[in-house]
Amino acid sequence: MSTIERDVPIVPTNHAETAQARLQELHLWKEQIPRFVIPPTSDATKRLTPAASVSPVFIALTNAAVANQKALVREDSISPDEIRDLVSYADAYGPVADELEAIAQFVRHSVTAARNTAGSESLATYSLAQRLAREPRHAALKPHVADMRRALGRFRKLTPEEAAKKAEQRATKAKAKLAKTAPPEPPAKPVTTTPSS
Repeated sequence: MSTIERDVPIVPTNHAETAQARLQELHLWKEQIPRFVIPPTSDATKRLTPAASVSPVFIALTNAAVANQKALVREDSISPDEIRDLVSYADAYGPVADELEAIAQFVRHSVTAARNTAGSESLATYSLAQRLAREPRHAALKPHVADMRRALGRFRKLTPEEAAKKAEQRATKAKAKLAKTAPPEPPAKPVTTTPSS
């Protein structure tokens, strides 16, 4: 049974409009989240991971060393204050990413639950229609059942090898069934030989 309550009246909603509104809100986040970067390649995050994985203690030690040792200051380096700001940003927005991933997982589950409920109801209707279509008074359901069967599309076309194997299995089953229903053969009469004189 799905988690959708059955006794709550369903009010028709334009889900496409509400989903589009949520998408627009998410797109606004791109402008609202500071330092928001879209990865330029599919492996960009993976390539950043080694340096991104160094410990906060290591970062603090190198920051202190740069602040206290002029020889470590590089022309193109970032100031210790900027580094502290980057670490603060990472600490603050890491949980936001975690929550967004959890919400994405829950939205996917909700989508699957909705499809499951709709699919289960449709499969139950199909099963009922199949049974009823066998009765003469519900013969009008036969074309609907045929349409449903085609739309369900669960049966893929067999390869010639699979078709031959299935035919062989059907033949074996048919022989076994026939052997069970065939009357037993009468016992063979003993052969008697007459002595020749």
